[in-house]
Formats: sequence, C-alpha cells, structure tokens
Amino acid sequence: MSKNSLAGKVVLVGGGAKNLGGLLSRTVATEGANVVIHYHSDATKADAEETAEAVRAAGGEALLVQGDLTSVSDVEHLFATAKDRFGGIDVAVNTAGMVLRKPIVETTEEEYDRMAAVNAKAAYFFIREAGRHLNDNGKIITILTALLAAFTDGYSTYAGGKAPVEHFARAAAKEFAARGISVNNVAPGPMDTPFFYGQETPERVAFHKSQAMGNQLTQIEDIVPLITFLATDGWWITGQTIFANGGYTTR
Repeated sequence: MSKNSLAGKVVLVGGGAKNLGGLLSRTVATEGANVVIHYHSDATKADAEETAEAVRAAGGEALLVQGDLTSVSDVEHLFATAKDRFGGIDVAVNTAGMVLRKPIVETTEEEYDRMAAVNAKAAYFFIREAGRHLNDNGKIITILTALLAAFTDGYSTYAGGKAPVEHFARAAAKEFAARGISVNNVAPGPMDTPFFYGQETPERVAFHKSQAMGNQLTQIEDIVPLITFLATDGWWITGQTIFANGGYTTR
C-alpha cells in the first residue's frame, strides 16, 4: 500500500453531510478510507445518514457526529469521539461555512458575530484540535473562498471572516511541520450548490458564471480531487491557499 494512499486511513470531514463535504465523504470511502461525518444539526441529519450509508456501501466505516463547530467544546468532542472510535485520525477537512451578502451599513452586530464565529473561530479551533489529535504525517485542509482575491462588494463578513484562516494555516503549517502534518486551504469559486444561490439574483449568477472558464460556476466534482490530492500525493505542499475557480479570481 502506498504511503500516500487513503486506504485504511481515517478522514474526518467537517460539514460532511451534503454538498462538497458529502461528495468528499463518499469519494474518500471509495479510495479505502473510513470516514467521520460531522453534521451541524437535525436539519442535516438525514443527509448525514444517507452519506454514511454510501460510505458503508463503498466498503468504509462511517461515524456520524453532530455538533456546532462554533462551540469549542463541540469541536473537542468531534475529534475526541473520532479518535476514540478509530484510534487515530489521518486527515481532517473542514468544509463548513456560512455566507452572507449584505452591505456593510446594513450589517448588524449579531450578523457580524455569527459570520466571524462560523468562518473564523470554528476554523481556528478545528485546526487546533486537528493539531492535537492527528496522527503524525496527517493532513489538514480548510475550504475558503475565491473572494479572498476579489475586489467586490457585499461579502465583507463572508470573505472577511474567511481571510484570517489563511494565516491560521500558515502558522499551523510551521508549528505542526516537525510531525509531518501539512496544513492547506482550498479557495473555490462560487460553487454550484444551494449554499450559493440564496444570496444572488439570476443576473448576478450569470455574471459570476461569465467570470470563469467555461462560463460556469465551480463544480464540487472539480474540487474534491484537489482535496484528495493534498491528502495524498500533495503531501509536500503546506501553508498554502490554492485558488481553484476556473480563473474567477487570481493573485
């Protein structure tokens, strides 16, 4: 078995019930991994159970863990439960996030605090717990956004909340390097999932499509292989944010 294979490895997916996280959970199972599927609330429990069944059908073991990643105790519980069940964790991927499109002058303190908690605080403590619990030579990957390289309006709390995670990853990459743990971010363009459409008008959707190669939104099927690459043969890459968005933004 290749040391860069996912066969027999344990992959923990934050927000692993559906959309990008759900596809990732299914995909790594087909490559021989056991999967810890985190889901946020009862609203996504059915999706999580369906994804778990797909993991088992592919031959992997699946563990479901519910929790609010903005609660540090829930993040601690997630990693501790995974480690108790499988004895170790090899890859931790955080796909969770929250999007808000709203002018700065209309944004409330409550909205700001919630966006910062979901997009920055949760990511920080996910990385912290991964650093505490991952096996040596593990991999940590966080999903960010291509808007980090955009000059645009409306997404101050979304892109602004994601922005600190770039430095979290750089710091963690240095701190965890002695144990062979890589830490990276993937920054997709607007993804063709329900996560995106609620914030946009049809006209703006058309504009977003026009900014990427092929006149299309980012497809989750094109992001999952990049994540699995970083978790396997891309082990030498660390401390980076990789923009995968069809040329939607660059820097």
